[in-house]
Amino acid sequence: MTTVELRFSAQPEHVRTARLVAAAVARRAGVDEAVLDEVRLAVGEACSRAVGLHRSHGITAPVSVVLIEEEKSFSVEVGDEVPGPGDDPALGGPAGASATRGATPGAGLDGPDHESDADGEDEMGLAVISGLVDDVEVRSGANGGVIRMSWPKTPATALP
Repeated sequence: MTTVELRFSAQPEHVRTARLVAAAVARRAGVDEAVLDEVRLAVGEACSRAVGLHRSHGITAPVSVVLIEEEKSFSVEVGDEVPGPGDDPALGGPAGASATRGATPGAGLDGPDHESDADGEDEMGLAVISGLVDDVEVRSGANGGVIRMSWPKTPATALP
């Protein structure tokens, strides 16, 4: 299993670099050429979402992107450090609970209107990713969230 890890500051201009690196690693891993645009778009959407979450919550930690080449698949994990809703024990929520962000409109520090707009963008981003990738998993907990996306690798053809 080969792994490449990127970490970048939560700035929109770095999303393009993450997209390009993901596409290059996917190509080298053996992902079909016809699927590379989907990889590029899905990674860009997931990274943009993570950047937006970091910026809206004032988090200065970097966004992480882990590219994993396995025997039959290529996976990308985009992680942020924004705790999911209800994960703050001081507010009465269970620490470590798993939830999808955007499930509680109006529950943010920025006020109801801003939070509702952010939730709408968050849900739209997840919908776009789900439309591009067949195998998607979204996890959220007290330490942040991860979107894991996987694509099959093209089997290598042996030449006679």
